[in-house]
Order: sequence, then C-alpha cells, then structure tokens
Amino acid sequence: MTPVKISPIVTGHGEIQALPLLIRRIALEVNSGYVPMVLKPQRISESTLILNYELEKAVENAANRLAGSGGIVILLDCDTKDWCPAQKGPEFLKRAQQTRKDIPVSVILAKMEFESWFLASAESLRNKRNLNSDFVCPPNSEELRGAKEYLEKYLAPGKAYSPTIDQPALAQVFDLQLARSRSNSFDKCYRDIFNMLKQLREHTQ
Repeated sequence: MTPVKISPIVTGHGEIQALPLLIRRIALEVNSGYVPMVLKPQRISESTLILNYELEKAVENAANRLAGSGGIVILLDCDTKDWCPAQKGPEFLKRAQQTRKDIPVSVILAKMEFESWFLASAESLRNKRNLNSDFVCPPNSEELRGAKEYLEKYLAPGKAYSPTIDQPALAQVFDLQLARSRSNSFDKCYRDIFNMLKQLREHTQ
C-alpha cells in the first residue's frame, strides 16, 4: 500500500513538532495500524500567511512536496488577530482550494491557540509535564486569552512552559475525546484530519 502523505503548514514554532504528532494520533483512531507519512511542516507567520498570494504560495509549495498525492493541513491560531474560525476558516479554505483543486486541503483555526485544546482536556494532563494535580479546565476555555499563561499557573514551582518542548509532549498525551467535547475548534480539527486521513487511506488501498 502506498504511504499516505500529509504536508502541513503552521504558524507557530511549537506546532512544527506538535501537529505531526497529533495527525499520527488521529490516524490511529482511523485504524490501529495506520501510520501516515507527515512531512516536516512549513512555518509561516500569521501576518505573512494572510497577505495576498502568500497563502497560495505556501499551498503550492506544500503540494509540490507531496509529489502528486496526499493532503495539506493548515493550522493557524486566533489569539492575535481576533479571528472567528467560522468566518475566517472558509475564507482561507476557499483560497487554498482555488490554488490546488486536485489535492485535499483542510484549514484549521485553533480558538484561541493550540494550547487552548490542552485546557479543554485539563484533567487528562494532571501530573504530566510538571502540571499539578489540581489542573482544571477554565470556564469558556476557547474564549480565554493567554492559554500558555494559564498553563504556567499550574506548573510545579520553578517550571516554565516552553512551546517547542512542552507543546509536542502534551500533544502526545492529552485526551482527544475530552478536548472534542469542550472545544468546538478542536472537534473541527479532529473531524477534518480524521476524514482526510480516512479518505486518503481508502484511495491508496
């Protein structure tokens, strides 16, 4: 069977490692033996990516890296731009799909940021990565600004949160289904990636 390939585009440093881990975890929920080939993500800042033709250039580059088959996953945070995923997501998706109609594309906006998904599954992260046993999901976790800062409040004394180190580690262990139940943006992320992986797997069998 030809390996399924995913070419991600991200805007944060932590997502370079965290998003591939998340994609592989979701693949295992499609099928227990499913291991897609996730290429190293392109990282482009939000301020650059939203400019005319920059998203299109990134999509074209991601498609070229796939060499003709696979899917593209684009992940952006909403914390600095006050974006509404329901409004900006379709806009970015339309631009991406118009660039490469021949390749499946998913655009995911994390509200407010990737770490907000960790807050949504807080109880599953207690006593992991120096998080305290009383780590709890805040009310309206998707509306909370400063998810990283919220996480730091529950770290053991003297510990600081590092996106490039802790984000991938937490992405490996947070409860996906609990996060889905509390975060609409993560539920959309999960469904988009699950459906893309399932579709691509069926086409390569």
